[in-house]
Amino acid sequence: MRPGQAGLAAFWPAHSVLPNTMLLTASDLQAIGLTLKVATLTTVILALIGVPLAWWLARTRSWLKAPLTVLVALPIVLPPSVLGFYLLVAMGPNGPVGQWTQALGIGLLPFSFSGLVVASVFYSLPFMVQPVHNAMEAMGTRPMEVAASLRASPFDTFFSVVLPLCRPGLVTGAIMSFAHTVGEFGVVLMVGGNIPGVTRVVSVQIYDHVEAMEYGDAHRLAAVMLGFSFVCLLALHLYNNRHRRATP
Repeated sequence: MRPGQAGLAAFWPAHSVLPNTMLLTASDLQAIGLTLKVATLTTVILALIGVPLAWWLARTRSWLKAPLTVLVALPIVLPPSVLGFYLLVAMGPNGPVGQWTQALGIGLLPFSFSGLVVASVFYSLPFMVQPVHNAMEAMGTRPMEVAASLRASPFDTFFSVVLPLCRPGLVTGAIMSFAHTVGEFGVVLMVGGNIPGVTRVVSVQIYDHVEAMEYGDAHRLAAVMLGFSFVCLLALHLYNNRHRRATP
């Protein structure tokens, strides 16, 4: 054995990396269920917020478009710990959001399921807005002009013309938002902490396994995440290819 390998072997036993059983622990299943719940709720909220925001960004000529576009994209390049820290401060007892939620009788959002969802919405916002925004800009103005010539109301135009034509962007945004929320770690750890059954999602559960040197459990749960991510991206790739072939 080479010098230095003894310490590495003590820290990471070779046999512990390989799973001894294919079964997930009860805490793993709890973390998976909580993660899917957070990701589903976050994706629904992002659809309700992100689609109108993307439509406004695609149609407006306001000077606010540029700074708002940058703010939406900021979570892509901002370290998750930085975003999580400022969300934690804003939602804390002395922050503006925290004081508002306390005045409403809601209480504080940090280290709660609700706070976890709020943080996830901010963190995954660009993954919903950008694909939808790109699809709406690529659509052009011709479909709306035709709808207006047929005396369609703005409401009918949006739901009967715009959304169907932007379906690829909507599907891409929904899948990417869901998958990104499932895989987030830094923001949820900063805002939600590590409370079993409340804020301990899959990524935090894997971290706990590694910290406790439970490499077999970490391996199994990480393999589930790897498979999930692959399936999501493969489904998105197949859908986009099928749509491109179907588009004249």
